[in-house]
Amino acid sequence: MTKIDEIENLFRTHYASMYRLAMLILRDEYVSKDIVHDVFEALLVSGKTDVTEAYLLAAVRNRCLKHIRNLSVKDRLKEIYSIDEEEILREDWPDDETIGLIQRTIANDLTESSRKVVNLRFADSKSYQEIADTLGISTVAVYKHLRHAIDVLRKKLSQNG
Repeated sequence: MTKIDEIENLFRTHYASMYRLAMLILRDEYVSKDIVHDVFEALLVSGKTDVTEAYLLAAVRNRCLKHIRNLSVKDRLKEIYSIDEEEILREDWPDDETIGLIQRTIANDLTESSRKVVNLRFADSKSYQEIADTLGISTVAVYKHLRHAIDVLRKKLSQNG
C-alpha cells in the first residue's frame, strides 16, 4: 500500500469526526473543511501515515485555535455574536445597554472559574497559556471555559436581540 493510499484510507475513516470537531469550534462550514483538508495536506507533505485518530483530532483542534488567534478583533466579535458587519461598523456599537448586558451576564450567569478566565483573557489580555499558568489549569480547560462563556453570552444576547 502506497503512502497516498494510506492517507486516503485515513481520510475516509476519520474525515467526519475531524470535520465535526472543527465545526464545534469554529461554526463555519467552509473554514472547517479547509482546516481538515490542511491537516491531510500536511500529512501528504510529511509522508506521515502512522497517525492515530487522537493525533488527527488534536491537529484539527490546534489549527482551529490558530485560526481563531489570527482573526482580527472585529472578526472575532462577528464570530462570537453572529452579528452583521453593519452593526460593527457603526460608531455606537456596542451600545451601553449591550455592554451592560454583557457585564451582568459575566457577573451573574458564569461560574467563578469561567468568570476568572474571561477576565484574564479580555480584561488583562492574557494568552491561553498565561491564563492556564495563573490558574493552574490546562489550556484546554481555558478554552472550554471561554467556549462556555461565549455560549452563555450568545444565548443571552439573542434573547435580548
